[in-house]
Amino acid sequence: MAVVRQINYWVVGGFEGAKPVLQAVEEAKAMGYEGLEPAFGAGELTPDTTEDGCKRIADGAKKLGLPIRTICTGAYWGQSLSHQDAAVRKAAIAFTKSYLKVAGWLGAKVALVVPGHVAVPFDPSQPVVPYKQAWKLAVQSLKQVLPTAHECGVKIGLENVWNWFLADPFAMKAFLDEIDDTYLGCYFDIGNCLVNGYPEHWIEILGKKVFAVHYKNFSRDDCGGNLHGFGDDLLKGEANFEAVAAALKAIKYTGTITAEMIPFSRLPDLVLPDLDLAKDTAKKLLDVTKTI
Repeated sequence: MAVVRQINYWVVGGFEGAKPVLQAVEEAKAMGYEGLEPAFGAGELTPDTTEDGCKRIADGAKKLGLPIRTICTGAYWGQSLSHQDAAVRKAAIAFTKSYLKVAGWLGAKVALVVPGHVAVPFDPSQPVVPYKQAWKLAVQSLKQVLPTAHECGVKIGLENVWNWFLADPFAMKAFLDEIDDTYLGCYFDIGNCLVNGYPEHWIEILGKKVFAVHYKNFSRDDCGGNLHGFGDDLLKGEANFEAVAAALKAIKYTGTITAEMIPFSRLPDLVLPDLDLAKDTAKKLLDVTKTI
């Protein structure tokens, strides 16, 4: 199959999850997308969501021709799988198991998971965990949730995020190799790595461990940058989309490519949903991925 071009729910439906998922799917289809990535943790999709509710969404999305393929969540910043407090890790593990069950009921094949953190640079209230300890605790936590992933038929894609952990491709590969499970790979975000690297390098090194891909862009500032580097134009930033497409083609990637346009450049006035942004991104996403 060819790559599937999607839009993330937050862009179309907002962070609060007020918009019904199927309405967001309909809107994504009208814009020309081939799929919508729902977000877990608010609105219709929470740990309390029932199997029947998920089946309704899954069936409706299939009828629209945009079956659910991936799912994301933003809930890990407050409940880390590598937290030093065992009670917090226990809650994160329980959350992840519920998340995977809902993903399976929706028919998703990949669930985005944040493996833990050493630090959260945009939230100083979160504790700093020594890197070695974060690695050990994240491995332990993921080994506890992987049986659920197998049971639900949902692969776990660890996202490279601004967690000061697994922040280069060899570290991510070594971590995945240590656990060595076919249901564990990388949910690779090309924009997140631009602060200190190049997405095409990550793709070459991770190869078939790339389970899903997020597309966005980032503009470095003074050799680094901050959240404001994530803008509201997919084409503006440091990403070399031609090189990224060539790298994905070289590994014979055939999964989802999901635009995750969260324009932190607009802070403190960041407001989603933004349907105009979603429409603008649809055309640009098609253009930068047409050679894959």
